[in-house]
Amino acid sequence: MSKPIIAVVGRPNVGKSTLFNRLIGERRSIVEDTPGVTRDRIYGETEWRGRTLVMIDTGGIEPRTDDTILVQMRNQAQIAIDTADVIIFLCDVRTGVTAADRDIAVMLKKSGKPIVPCINKCDRIGDLPFEFYEFYELGFDLDPIAVSSVHGSGTGDLLDACIEALPEEQEVEEEPEGIRVAVIGKPNAGKSSIVNRFVGAERMIVSNIAGTTRDSVDTVVENEYGRFTFIDTAGIRRSSKVNDKIEKYSVLRAHMAVERADVCLIMIDASEGITEQDEKIAGIAHEAGKASIIVVNKWDLVEKDSKTMGEFTRKIREALAYMPYAPQIYVSALTGQRLPNIFELICKVHEQHTLRITTGLLNDVLGEATMRTQPPSDKGRRLKIYYMTQNAVAPPTFVLFCNSVELFHFSYQRYIENCLRETFGFEGTPIKMIIKQKGDTSV
Repeated sequence: MSKPIIAVVGRPNVGKSTLFNRLIGERRSIVEDTPGVTRDRIYGETEWRGRTLVMIDTGGIEPRTDDTILVQMRNQAQIAIDTADVIIFLCDVRTGVTAADRDIAVMLKKSGKPIVPCINKCDRIGDLPFEFYEFYELGFDLDPIAVSSVHGSGTGDLLDACIEALPEEQEVEEEPEGIRVAVIGKPNAGKSSIVNRFVGAERMIVSNIAGTTRDSVDTVVENEYGRFTFIDTAGIRRSSKVNDKIEKYSVLRAHMAVERADVCLIMIDASEGITEQDEKIAGIAHEAGKASIIVVNKWDLVEKDSKTMGEFTRKIREALAYMPYAPQIYVSALTGQRLPNIFELICKVHEQHTLRITTGLLNDVLGEATMRTQPPSDKGRRLKIYYMTQNAVAPPTFVLFCNSVELFHFSYQRYIENCLRETFGFEGTPIKMIIKQKGDTSV
């Protein structure tokens, strides 16, 4: 069985994300005093009274709106409500009961789920304002609980109420995350669309408005290829175009998503071709030492002849010359073209990323490499490489001991790396090489 799920819902700008961050003990949701900042469902965990609770932060519910984004936010909140075991209905004591609060209350009662009414911004402990008592008129079975998400007061009472509303505790088996996959790229490259295709549900809000996804969102997919946790990220824009403070947070989240990932899917919009920004985004994954796959999306929009794919591949190889190891795949999130092949590639590059080679095999390859191409020399001194060993995976990291670090030119390091790739593959993963001089045992 899955862990109990608690959804935090309410109209925009009542402090849902601040409360969510307070409950899980970290700043996972973006917090800004602007309505509509949290658009997708954000997940996190908290421990309370010996139980692990999965918390869901949702976008604000606007019961009556025709705005595209707001309608989808409402739909996302409805999915969270349907998924949850208990719902925290968050209201703002400063505004009192609003028409939107009443509409949401009706919607929540129809769900049949236990509802914990929670009145936020009650900052003066022990001295509740008159407006607090207005919320009893909403008619929930449980009494409203006063909290201050900013100061943390009342959150213990809130979690107590959630625990008491849950069914009897049952044994829960911990489910592995599987391979963690970050989906990164420019805004509107189709990141959310491709994850939605994988999961077969509208997990992320998808629209053609650039920058729709502002937070990193995790989605678990299990199929015949294995178990995968997809981290859909906010599109990364040029720094000069990141004027909005919320947008800057989103870029930071994308960097953090790469750090959490085992494999990065670098999304490129085929209709635009590879751009300078694509190069910088790919560089984030490369510098972080992550296994990477270049996913060229919207391939169905490109007019093609027999040379189109070869020419596109060549341009990508030229632009991303620093990561020739990354395989490319041409797909369409819209039509589903070649999407199943991505899972095979993810498994392959993850295996290569965690591949460990014995020291004996490594030194056989090293011996053959130095026989084929003699190490460089300078002023009568020749480079001698004594031995090589692998000291880490993800990325594969090799330590080479030699007589002189200065003689071990970068070009010869690249030659040794190429020999390793020829012998062992290492497709999709960068290789890290550490050069040590004889007598230096620090790694």
